[in-house]
Amino acid sequence: MIDLSQHPCFNKDSHHTHGRVHLPVAPRCNLQCNFCNRKFDCMNESRPGVTSAVLAPQRAADYLDDVLRRVPNIAVVGIAGPGDPFANAEETLATLTAVRRRHPQILLCLATNGLAIGPHIAALAALEVSHVTITINAVDPLIGAKIYAWVRDGHRPMRGIPAAQLLLDRQLDAVRQLKERGIVVKINTIIMPGVNDSHIGEVAKTVAALGADIMNCMAFLPVEGAVFEDLPPPDAKLVAGTRLLAERHLPQMTHCARCRADAVGLIDEGMTPEHLGALARFSRPEADLSARPYIAVASQEGMLVNQHLGEAARVLVFRQDAETPSGFKYIETRRAPEPGAGPARWAEFGDILHDCRALLVSAAGPQPKRALEARGVRVIEMEGMIEDGLDVVFNDKPMPPVLARRFSGCGFSCKGTGTGCG
Repeated sequence: MIDLSQHPCFNKDSHHTHGRVHLPVAPRCNLQCNFCNRKFDCMNESRPGVTSAVLAPQRAADYLDDVLRRVPNIAVVGIAGPGDPFANAEETLATLTAVRRRHPQILLCLATNGLAIGPHIAALAALEVSHVTITINAVDPLIGAKIYAWVRDGHRPMRGIPAAQLLLDRQLDAVRQLKERGIVVKINTIIMPGVNDSHIGEVAKTVAALGADIMNCMAFLPVEGAVFEDLPPPDAKLVAGTRLLAERHLPQMTHCARCRADAVGLIDEGMTPEHLGALARFSRPEADLSARPYIAVASQEGMLVNQHLGEAARVLVFRQDAETPSGFKYIETRRAPEPGAGPARWAEFGDILHDCRALLVSAAGPQPKRALEARGVRVIEMEGMIEDGLDVVFNDKPMPPVLARRFSGCGFSCKGTGTGCG
């Protein structure tokens, strides 16, 4: 029998004794929140949407085994991004299946915006997922329209009140379905002053009527580059008052630590170089790296990583060399396949890079990334000096924020040639 009381987020008595690990297998998101910006990453930064690497499902279970050897008090395995688990449903379900097969007694949980979870709730119940968190920031579409820039339902983008209404309908239906299957449901609500702070009591009342178990009223945290970056955070009095109002309807979680999408250990423990190093190792394809001694780079002039994958006509290939001052040596230039062949282009490119463990680019679309990584080539988006990128990847270091890709939006990081922006 799985002991539900061991979940440190849902049971405050467990958070000093039982740890959790988040498996970052879900990079894509199906909506854009005006308070969110996922592009920054720092070892000391703890907030949703941040991870230092993304794991393929087939590697996530191996990574978990490694974590359990190093951190034996792990009681919960969760998927919380860095995007939304059900914008990456295939990867999410494959990961949960592998974890449940290896660890039948461990708790499984998910954190989602609720937009696309509905069709998968039966599968989650079959996998004995015991805890699900849904972020619901409004139960009034007029307020929701102020919080969400867009919602993507399949390939259909929506904005404004219709988008907020669709999201709300899906969220409330998800709470209802999850409770029908006996799954514990936590509601996360972000307190945004002047946006939804006076409305959170209504959120609590609505979800309590559907059977939600607990609520986490989280203080808004300004994030650079987000639409709400200049919105002031709530003070302690507003947070406490909001929780008291919500508590009339639902028990409150008060020990949240804004966990990263790759969090490991107790709730109040931060990421460590050891954790990040392990994540970096397992984020590589499970190939024999001795058979892939090279790293390819998309560069315009040979000094900087500054080309979008879809626009790169050729790549530069490097290997490690202890006799050079930089520690790396240029080997050759390889031409990229001609544009216009669709998925076949990326399959051919994977063959061209058959001996490369990674490809450094300034940006890449999801289709070419998946195609290359399926052939053992890890696609790493970054900006900066080539030598700095080579040092990070060859030596299994976390990508420092100064090298992290600074993506402004579709159409800004490439010229819109249709060659793979994705």
